[in-house]
Amino acid sequence: MESARAIIPGIALTGAIALAAKSLHGVPGVATFSPMILAIAIGISIRNLVGTPSFAAPGIAFSMRRLLRAAIVLLGFQITLTQLAAVGAQGLFIVIGTLVATFGFTLAAGRVLGVDRKLTELIAAGTSICGASAVVATNSVTGASDEDVAYAIACVTIFGSIAMFAYPALPHLLQLDGAAYGLWSGASIHEIAQVAAASFQNSQDAGEVATVAKLSRVMLLAPVVVALSVAPRLAVRGAGGRSARPPLPWFAIGFVAVAALNSAVSIPEGARGATVTLSAFLLTVALAAMGLETDVSKLYAQGLRPAILGALAFLFIAAFSLALIKFVG
Repeated sequence: MESARAIIPGIALTGAIALAAKSLHGVPGVATFSPMILAIAIGISIRNLVGTPSFAAPGIAFSMRRLLRAAIVLLGFQITLTQLAAVGAQGLFIVIGTLVATFGFTLAAGRVLGVDRKLTELIAAGTSICGASAVVATNSVTGASDEDVAYAIACVTIFGSIAMFAYPALPHLLQLDGAAYGLWSGASIHEIAQVAAASFQNSQDAGEVATVAKLSRVMLLAPVVVALSVAPRLAVRGAGGRSARPPLPWFAIGFVAVAALNSAVSIPEGARGATVTLSAFLLTVALAAMGLETDVSKLYAQGLRPAILGALAFLFIAAFSLALIKFVG
């Protein structure tokens, strides 16, 4: 009971920031940015302008961990196996191939640039999978600092926004029809909202293809998180060292289980819509909490190399996915 009372003030603060971000999202000109991005920006502003109140610390920690994991599980209600099948074998090949290549390229480029491994993994996940959601989910097993999380989210927000504005001008130049353009958008743009904004400007067909392709990338979040949790321990064992049993990222398994349930059982649209809304709100709350723990001076200390890495990853995913579409199509 005492611990429950201890977390209430922090949850109230992060929840209030999330509600403010949701309200701001409706303001013309601000709607370009998702409530999640706005929430972390508000949190960072509070932390660095007035300071985060100490009494809120337990609730902030609860929001960043427990509520975040619950939100990731609920993300599974956005996906069905039928949607994945609608992408087709070629589409899935392009989506998976692009994700794997981008993740590998970003890890290699991060080593060359001398960017910290944990921050590199966050930028790789955010670019190759699904933006801010992938960053915070990956950090659940990577264990990077809040400043690293904020930096990675800034990277995927900036470069995803560039793609959102630039892509609609390119299909004619690149000789892409609606379906091909939608697949390119869904396979390479960072955030779901950015994908929708860029693709539906072209046509309804492009928007629908892009949305399904993007959700296919989201589905791959779970295996990537599991792989990142297991790989370091396998490396230790391979080197002859002893390693503890890898922790099971239950939220990633839960995500897959919910997606399977959503595919097998006909869930009423109202109930499914409510879970999707709740998931988005809980992710917004978690990012508000991360903002409240982010010290801007530590962000500056990272320098420009992670931003350069984010730019290279963005250019790679755009070029590689386009090349696959041209080659396979």
